[in-house]
Order: sequence, then C-alpha cells, then structure tokens
Amino acid sequence: MNNFSYIQADKAKEATAAKRDDKSAAFIAGGTTLIDLMKLNVENHDQLIDVNMLPFRGIEMTKNGLRIGALERMSEVGEHPLVVQNFPAVSESLLLAASAQLRNMASIGGNVLQRTRCGYFRDTAFPCNKREPGTGCPALEGDNRNLAILGTSSACIATSYPGDLSVALTALDAVLTLENAKGKQREVPITKFYLLPGTTPQKETVLEADELIVAVTIPQTAAARKSKYLKVRDRSSYAYALASAAVGLEVQGGLIRSARVALGGVGTQPWRCSEAEKMLVGKAPSEAVFRAAAEVALRGAKPREHNAFKVEMAQNTLVRALSEVASL
Repeated sequence: MNNFSYIQADKAKEATAAKRDDKSAAFIAGGTTLIDLMKLNVENHDQLIDVNMLPFRGIEMTKNGLRIGALERMSEVGEHPLVVQNFPAVSESLLLAASAQLRNMASIGGNVLQRTRCGYFRDTAFPCNKREPGTGCPALEGDNRNLAILGTSSACIATSYPGDLSVALTALDAVLTLENAKGKQREVPITKFYLLPGTTPQKETVLEADELIVAVTIPQTAAARKSKYLKVRDRSSYAYALASAAVGLEVQGGLIRSARVALGGVGTQPWRCSEAEKMLVGKAPSEAVFRAAAEVALRGAKPREHNAFKVEMAQNTLVRALSEVASL
C-alpha cells in the first residue's frame, strides 16, 4: 500500500472541496472495500477523507418514502423496524450480505459504490479495461464463471456492482441524493446511477468527482411492503451472489396490479426487468406466469464459456422469489 495522508472532515463542503482539489483523494466511511483495494494496489490514493463525522445519518419515514442516511451502517438499516416491516427486500438484501463484522462497519453509501469482484480487475498482474482503459479484458476468454451475462460489451463483462442492496433498491425505485463541493444537491434514481460498460468500463456511475452520496430514499408502495430478496451463492454465508432476485408484488382481486423485478449477480449493473414487470401486471399469480416473465427477463443474456449456467439459474431464482412473494 502506498503512503497517504488522512483528514477528518467536519462539514460536507470541507470533504467535497478536499476531494475536488485532490483528484487522487478518496472518501472513507467504513472502509471495508476501499482498504482492500488499496492493499491490492488496485486503487492508490494520496489522501483519505474521513466522512464519518458528517450528518448523513437517520432512518425515517418522510412524505417521499423511507429516507436512509448514507452513513448508516448496513446492520442498523437491515434490522430497523421501519425497513423490516415496509421494505422486507431491502432488509433481506442487507442481512444476507457479507458477514456480521462487515455489516457493522460498512456504510449504506459505501455499499452502493462497492466495486467488482472480477479476479482480473483485482489482480494487477493482469490487464483490465476497467482498471487500465485500453489494456484489454482477459475475462472474455478466461475465468468468467462469476461474471455478467446481461449488459456486457466487448470491453468488459464484470458484474460492476457485485452486492445485494442496490439490487433491492433498483427493484423498489430508490432515489439517491448527491451533494457536491458547492453544497448543491441533486437526486438521481438508482436506475440511472450505474453506467453500462460500453467502451468506457472505467466509468461505473454518474457520481462526479466532488460528489458525496447523502441519502437514499425508497418510495413506500404496496409492492415494496410485499417484497423479497432471494440470493443464490456457492455457500450460505459471506459469499457474493451467482444470481439473485429482488421482487415486489401488489395483488388485488386475484390479479397482479403492480410488479417490481430486479436481478443481481448476472448484470453489469443491478438489472431492472421492466419487460418482465409488464408481463406480470394484469395476470393471476401462477408458476406458468412467473416462468414466462423469467424467460423475458433473461432474453438478452449473452453468456460466455463458463457462466452459461447463470441463465437457467437466474430464471429459477426469479420464479422462486415471485412464488414466495405471491404466497405471503
């Protein structure tokens, strides 16, 4: 790890201005991802800006929905009664992630910004377009078992966001509040926050260099209250998803009135399945209907040699998640 300086910011403007003035600086909250990447020399920062003293906390219901401060810890949010009762998919996505120790340290904002687990990205002995643009993507013909089958390009097939929370947030139409060095805030739907790799896989989000995530707001809906996050992985704890599904259904009079569907572990970003949602609305819940929606959700998949199994796995995961929600 390279030498770096450390400052603790007391105000948001102080933190964002420091980041604006030092392009090699990075914000640190829990540090559960950042420190790992610095130890691997994947990321090298001359300065770390501690943001833990900033007033970006709180879990409260507002007129726009549930507002979660970006510095709240994963464990606190996952176990909070407002989250458990009104947004079960969000609670489940948090409590199924990482380990208890990491959940106690990791912040919500940091979780949203975690980076890919692609082995080629994390090993500087290999070329990587995401880490060093223009050097190539060995995953295309190499070890791609854990990588994406949706939203890929010839430049990158990494699951750029490998976690769980943002999959649930994507399904439930969450909105991120961002703040820059001038103190100006803007709101970005999480469905617009992550970028497809295209020819610029090094650009992962729309977050500007001097911006911080301040809060996450999740609209309160009937589908959110009846939601679920289902995760399939190699082992039952401390493992990233091979495939996951965040779903929510509003059922009235025996028919699906609204549906929310997103997939994780299979896309280059948390993958919202709008066409599958359209197929579900107006139908009576059944395995056949769920199976048809799952086939639509994976219609654009482009599997590689070692991850073709993810197509069927993701479909089965989605069918099971929808079936479990429908039976609640």
